[in-house]
Amino acid sequence: LHFQFVMQVGIAGVPADVTMKKTKIIEDNWIPTWEEEFTFPLTVPELALLRVEVHEYDMSETDDFAGQTCLPITELKQGIRAVPLYDRKGEKYNSVRLLMRFDFI
Repeated sequence: LHFQFVMQVGIAGVPADVTMKKTKIIEDNWIPTWEEEFTFPLTVPELALLRVEVHEYDMSETDDFAGQTCLPITELKQGIRAVPLYDRKGEKYNSVRLLMRFDFI
């Protein structure tokens, strides 16, 4: 089997902060690595959530949902973090993590 994945990263919050960005599509090599950087200027960080969705990319149909997480911006700590992913029902995947680096400027 051959899979491709794409990730959407964005902010949920007040209308001025809401945004969603998409990564490039990558091949699944058991350790998918996007190595992309996104900057989100915020007007009300106290109400902002970092929203992450991973999808299996499908050229012929809509992308298949693979996992998601939402993290309150005020609870994020600077540095590299292992972020868990959840299924559609909100149940945490046992052995799936995204390694993400957070910088605050």
